[in-house]
Amino acid sequence: MNHIVHNYGLHVGNIRVTGVSGSSLFLIGDNKTVRLQSFFDTPPESLIVRTQGPVVEEGNISIEQNVGRKNNKND
Repeated sequence: MNHIVHNYGLHVGNIRVTGVSGSSLFLIGDNKTVRLQSFFDTPPESLIVRTQGPVVEEGNISIEQNVGRKNNKND
């Protein structure tokens, strides 16, 4: 992606950042190269890892029903 911006006479007097999201880039002025880096500061014990279900193509969805099975709280 090529994106050209001309900031002729750009002047920034004051910047106030009130929050940063999980993926942020704050850029003022011209840069030839942008190198992004991130780190994860959440403790490992709070990380929840789940497997993702199978991907089903649109239009080929099948629904299985539980036949002959009652909804039981002790099940």
